[in-house]
Amino acid sequence: MTKRYFTKMEQEQLKCNPNVQAVSEKAITYTDEFKRHFIAENEKGKFPREIFENAGLDVELIGIKRIESNHNLP
Repeated sequence: MTKRYFTKMEQEQLKCNPNVQAVSEKAITYTDEFKRHFIAENEKGKFPREIFENAGLDVELIGIKRIESNHNLP
């Protein structure tokens, strides 16, 4: 897990995305719909970064390590 924490401003920015259910300083919870979409797209061969970018999620803000760790979203 990453040691990078989200500032209040970053949390607010992430919460504006409809694919985000909740954000704390340490974690992001994605909607069930996004989780299903992510799994389906990943199974089609799309890279996690591409899926997140297409969903309007800021890859630089979230962090590539955090994104790559989501390859098996529950």
